[in-house]
Amino acid sequence: MSNVTLKKLAYTLATFLVVSASANVQAADVTTARILKNDEAQNWLSHHRTLDGRRFSPLKSINKKNVKNLKMAWTMHLGGLEGVEDYPHGGLQGTPIVEDGIMYVTDGWGSVYAIKVTPNGGDLLWKMDPETDRDFVGPTTCCGVNNRGIALWNDKVVSHTLDGRLVVTNKTTGEIEWERIVANPGISESLTAAPLIVKDMAITGVSGAEYGMRGWLAATDLNTQKEVWRFKTIPEPGEPGHETWKDDHNAWENGGGSTWVVGSYDPANNAIIWGVGNPGPDWDPEYRPGNNLYTNSAISLDADTGKLNWHYQYTPNDPYDYDGVNENTLVTINHKGKKREVMLHADRNGYAYALDNKTGEFVYGEAFVDKMTWTNGLDPKTGLPLTYDPNSDVQLYAPGTAPNRKTKAGISCPGNMGGKNWPPTSYNPILHLWYIPVIESCNTMTAAETIPGTHKHRNWWTGGGPSQHEQIVGSVKAVDPDTGKVVAKYPMKYPNLGGTLATGGDLVFTSRPEGVLAALDGKSLKELWTFNTGAGLNAPPMSFSVDGKQYVAVLVGLGGAWPRWFVDGTKGLEKLSYGSSLYVFAL
Repeated sequence: MSNVTLKKLAYTLATFLVVSASANVQAADVTTARILKNDEAQNWLSHHRTLDGRRFSPLKSINKKNVKNLKMAWTMHLGGLEGVEDYPHGGLQGTPIVEDGIMYVTDGWGSVYAIKVTPNGGDLLWKMDPETDRDFVGPTTCCGVNNRGIALWNDKVVSHTLDGRLVVTNKTTGEIEWERIVANPGISESLTAAPLIVKDMAITGVSGAEYGMRGWLAATDLNTQKEVWRFKTIPEPGEPGHETWKDDHNAWENGGGSTWVVGSYDPANNAIIWGVGNPGPDWDPEYRPGNNLYTNSAISLDADTGKLNWHYQYTPNDPYDYDGVNENTLVTINHKGKKREVMLHADRNGYAYALDNKTGEFVYGEAFVDKMTWTNGLDPKTGLPLTYDPNSDVQLYAPGTAPNRKTKAGISCPGNMGGKNWPPTSYNPILHLWYIPVIESCNTMTAAETIPGTHKHRNWWTGGGPSQHEQIVGSVKAVDPDTGKVVAKYPMKYPNLGGTLATGGDLVFTSRPEGVLAALDGKSLKELWTFNTGAGLNAPPMSFSVDGKQYVAVLVGLGGAWPRWFVDGTKGLEKLSYGSSLYVFAL
């Protein structure tokens, strides 16, 4: 018998064993209707578990009475540590997805791992390596070698690659069934967010504003493998919103507006609600006079057509790099005696917003950071910053805080990493509390004049840059969603770079960048339990159960922008060992 025949037999046997091992736990297709039904407490079927962005697990076997007994159940080492040029290693920022005992995780380079959870640990069923073009895309990805996870659709796994592909993998065998190019890395478009699946469509957000690309959201029909619609976040001439780009040199063509954090789906209004990032160039607002729609905004799109329903802009003509991309959490609140269906959004500008789901109407905005200098509040009717000047096309906001061509440097609080970055919030519908992972910082930003006609693909397009000003710390803050007021705080030595998880056990789990996973009392935020993983944490925890046993899982491996640009503001984190591992905990 030839070696080729033996290899074929071995592959057939391996495939049969994988199918046999997982057939009894993967009987049902994963559909939008199934996720919306939300009656599978044991599973975590979408990036935020539910399509409303709440990141709440109703499981309560692990609770505030017994969490002190939580132990590490097992770990699994992953790949994806390879670095490229200015990024020395890949990082882990993803959320594991779990369906009926099978977990799916990604590493920084976009490889997908399928792991069967057993009483004795995790068994790797398969690994799919999309063979990302590391040398080409790595140097111009913003920011860092990251992939935030997968989505499930029917009997497939859907994922993104940094080099711009949407990949559909067989859930049982790990074989790639098809892929299509969605983004163009040749103009510095990259894909770091997990896909959002709505009605047999994969919604893709794009990264790369700091390289002068023009942002978008794109919907791919997973049945036909064709694009259904594409919404450009920077309107071109003749489109509504283009009038907010008041220059005479077509700044809109390189206007930024990345959509690099996964959005939410509102079935009542058949709307996809997504955040849009900063304009480009970041720190030279005089190059792009006007409000610069739809940057720094929430946008609501008709799920079927991609047409704009409404938008709301947080920081017009942003000179601080205050992206508006952070997740949008759909909840019901009682505001001033009136029941409202709203989306909650903790913005990088340091304000927590509530907007009406259907109309985008401003409901409230409250500061969640300890120190705020760029504005002294928001207009109670419009939500615009009180330091916003409607008669000026270039916003200076509070004196001395915004970099500009005249004074060059500005010092603002929050700093350019924001009062909150991409790590997600969570919401407990039982306690009716919203948990924000907070960054407390101030830093200097310097403007550099951008010359029209000098943009080059795959080159930075920032109009200046930041530098550190003081030590950066962080916290978890519990917010009353009815009012936006902070009601409890868990202080941290370092910024919160991993996000939060709320559970039915009256707990909040959070990742600390020095490598510590912590469990907090859901009401008081008192620390109840910690575990030091020994490597940096830059990913949010999640929870699931198998055969009635509850687990908490988190990916361990600090990467992204922090080691490159911000570690000098977090003395001590530079000593961390790099890692790429999955940690799973249980009682």
